[in-house]
Amino acid sequence: MAPCFGATPTITDAALTEANVDLALGNRCVSVGHKTRITNPTLSALGRAGVGYISTRSIGYNHIDVAYAKSLGITVENVAYSPDSVADYTLMLMLMAVRNTKTTMRRADVHDYRLHEVRGRELRDLTVGVVGTGRIGAAVMDRLWGFGCRILTHDRRHKTGADCVGLDELLRSSDIVTLHTPLNASTHHLLDRERIASMKDGAVVVNTGRGALIDTEALVAALEGGRLGAAALDVVEGEEGVFYADCRNKAIDSKALLRLQEMPNVLISPHTAYYTDHALSDTVENSIINCQRFESEIQHG
Repeated sequence: MAPCFGATPTITDAALTEANVDLALGNRCVSVGHKTRITNPTLSALGRAGVGYISTRSIGYNHIDVAYAKSLGITVENVAYSPDSVADYTLMLMLMAVRNTKTTMRRADVHDYRLHEVRGRELRDLTVGVVGTGRIGAAVMDRLWGFGCRILTHDRRHKTGADCVGLDELLRSSDIVTLHTPLNASTHHLLDRERIASMKDGAVVVNTGRGALIDTEALVAALEGGRLGAAALDVVEGEEGVFYADCRNKAIDSKALLRLQEMPNVLISPHTAYYTDHALSDTVENSIINCQRFESEIQHG
C-alpha cells in the first residue's frame, strides 16, 4: 500500500526491540503493531536513532509508555480503523454465549446431537450494558437496536441516545455487559471482585477491549461459583506471548487462561476481533497517513 502514498517503508516481521532499532536509522517515523510491549529501553534507543514519531496500528496504547516516549521527544499516536470488525465480532460472541454454543458445537463434533439442558435466551428479552461508547461501542449499539433489546450505557465522555447510567447501576441491571473502554490506570480491573459480585445472577460478560479491564481471578471465581452465567473473551490478562503463537506443543503458564478454557460456559478467542480485510487495510493506510502528516508538520513547522 505504501507506494500508493509515495512512501518506501523498511519492513520487518519481527516486533520492535532494541536489537532491530537500527532499521529506523535515518527515519523520523516508525509504525508498530500492538502484539508486543515496547520497552522503555527500546524507546530510548529509538530516540537516539532520531525517531520522533510512533504510529501504533491499534486503538489502544497500553503496550507503549506514552508519557516516557513524550519525555524523550517522541510523539505516539494510534490509528482509526473500521469499528465494524470488532462490533460484528462482539455481537457474535454475545449470541454464542446466550445460546450455549460452545457446548452445543463440542457435542456435535463427537456426534452427540441432543439438545442442551439449558435453553438459550433471545437478545430482545435482555438488557445489554455497553461500557464505553466510542466508535466501537457506538457501532455495537447500532447493531443491538435491531435486536430490540434494552440498552444501558456508561461512559464518562460520550452521551448517547440510550439510557446513560452509572457503572454500578449498569452492572446491577444488565443481563450482558460488554466492555469497550480504553485500558489505563483508571480502568485497570474495572470489573474487580466487588463489581463482579454486584452483577445480576447469571449475567454474561463480553470483553473485546483489553484483558486487564477484568480481574481474571475474580472472574474465574464468579464463574466457578455460578454467580455469572457465561463469559466471552477475545482478550485475556497475560495473553502476551500466548496469543498469536502456536502453543500446541509447549506449556502455557497462565493457570487462569487454562481454567477459563476448560469451562463449558466460557468462550476464548485469541485477540482476533479486529482481524478483517477492511480493518487491517484501514490500519495500514492510516498509519502511513499519520507518518506523512507528521513529516509534513516537521517540514512546514
